[in-house]
Amino acid sequence: MAGVASIVIQPALWPWAVGAMGGTHALNLAFGFAPGTTALGPVISKLPANSVDRGEVALTFDDGPDPEVTPRVLDQLDEARAHATFFCVGARAREQPQLVREIVARGHTVENHAFSHSRAMGFFSVGRLVRDIGDAQKALADITGTAPKFFRAPFGIRTPLTEVALARLGLRCVAWNLRSLDTIDRRATRVASRVAQRLVPGSIVLMHDGIEGRRRTVGAVPSVVGALPLVLATIRERGWRSVTLSSALA
Repeated sequence: MAGVASIVIQPALWPWAVGAMGGTHALNLAFGFAPGTTALGPVISKLPANSVDRGEVALTFDDGPDPEVTPRVLDQLDEARAHATFFCVGARAREQPQLVREIVARGHTVENHAFSHSRAMGFFSVGRLVRDIGDAQKALADITGTAPKFFRAPFGIRTPLTEVALARLGLRCVAWNLRSLDTIDRRATRVASRVAQRLVPGSIVLMHDGIEGRRRTVGAVPSVVGALPLVLATIRERGWRSVTLSSALA
């Protein structure tokens, strides 16, 4: 707003104003590669000390629910008797309400991943952030009967306005400290190895049961489907447990 105002008042300053606005958004993008930074507000990026002592990790899944991938992820979690957290997109949850209810019925938790999952959220005003995140909050609460406690920013992109919106909605921001890269790496064994090498008690692992930003070729299986059993086996072999964020952060 300040940049636009300066251009209106002093048109000759437009190169400086545009540069300042571009620099601000570039900085926000850079923060997206450091999801645990508190420079933009409070954020949870690892489990608390008592969870570490208990050997707990948190597997989290973004961008769903997906009618093909999510059921397979749920079956794999069931087989390992593991629990996880699903950050669901509000619009997709409305399209697949029964699948969202199944996530909860199987002992997992559903949290807020915005309604539209817009690539432009980094440009949203506080009011628009409140509407979008609030719409997801309402959709997920209507479907599951329980309002989400946590929010994860789409693409991990937050701005100084994100925390203002979350405070109004009573949500806590959650990031991660272990990224599987399952959206860009098609080799399941490599995804699983990447997680296994860095996994420690207290880890919050970012995986995906949705396919945002990816084109699914006919017959192709997302790497998460092949990687998850290997990750779950690693957790079991090390004597650890996968728990929901709600239980770890209660």
